[in-house]
Amino acid sequence: MTERATLGVAVIGTGKMGADHVRRLHEVVSGARVSAVVDLDAERAQQIAARVEGCTAHTDPASAMAAADVDAVLIASPGPAHEAALLQAFEHDLPVLCEKPLTPDAASALRVMEAEQRLGRRRAQVGFMRRYDAEYMKLKFLLGTGQLGRPLMLHHRHRNAASPPFFTSPMLISDSVAHEADVTRWLLGHEITAVTVLRPTPSANAPDDLQDPQFVVFETDGGALSDVEIFVNCGFGYQVQAEAVCERGTARVGDGHAMVTNMAGRWGGTIAQDFVERFADAYDREIQAWVDATRRGEVTGPGVWDGYAAAAVCEAGVRSLNEGGRVPVELVERPALYG
Repeated sequence: MTERATLGVAVIGTGKMGADHVRRLHEVVSGARVSAVVDLDAERAQQIAARVEGCTAHTDPASAMAAADVDAVLIASPGPAHEAALLQAFEHDLPVLCEKPLTPDAASALRVMEAEQRLGRRRAQVGFMRRYDAEYMKLKFLLGTGQLGRPLMLHHRHRNAASPPFFTSPMLISDSVAHEADVTRWLLGHEITAVTVLRPTPSANAPDDLQDPQFVVFETDGGALSDVEIFVNCGFGYQVQAEAVCERGTARVGDGHAMVTNMAGRWGGTIAQDFVERFADAYDREIQAWVDATRRGEVTGPGVWDGYAAAAVCEAGVRSLNEGGRVPVELVERPALYG
């Protein structure tokens, strides 16, 4: 297929993530331009569109997707709006990058997967950006070489300085641990078969009625265990770390020690304060890879099956959080379209 000269992208959702993607497509990524932005807040959409020459503002995703200069869609709206936007994009046969979650639950993710199968080819990529982080990519490569032997356990730490005011206890699983669900599947090449969520004494720094932190254990069909400490009111910054424990050695990423300073009687470094800062390079790499693949007429990276699997894992996790105990993960048979 002939490579398109410049990809016209409609960005749906202009909140923190969407606005950052508009900036990224306009200032960082090559081979693409922002043709349209969509937000229910018309004034906000117009303000964002005004930053990009030739960009139009819309309040309805369908009107943006119908525009002649839109070749692809980037969905950065809240999760409950994703299913409708994805199905509309499929109706227009437009390639999509959808920020996680694919959809908020497994049933809606399954409907999206069935719609994509009716097209007969992949059209959507899911924004699990950790797969594009330099450290995680090195860990994936190292595990693939077999030098450390078979992976036995993964230890994850996922910490935020403070949770948003709207955050609920289940959202620690569905909005945060969703990343560890995906990266566990990706690093190990296993499916997650069961989830257990344990509830430590809540931190005094957590809002009332928020179960924070939580400790999550994944079991996999390859016999490995993966645990996650999720702590969204740690108070000191944003940290994402992972350690693989294998038969012949271990490997850890996310320590954030790229630069250590010595000054004024102290030594140390800095701690990122949010995900946009910590994973800036990963987002750049992810969006560039999506643009390059889309211009070639291809879809690469994590897809609809990965989004569906993560949603099913998170559903099991929320059940375990609410009801206690070990909860099996229920997946449909993997369709041929997804390998």
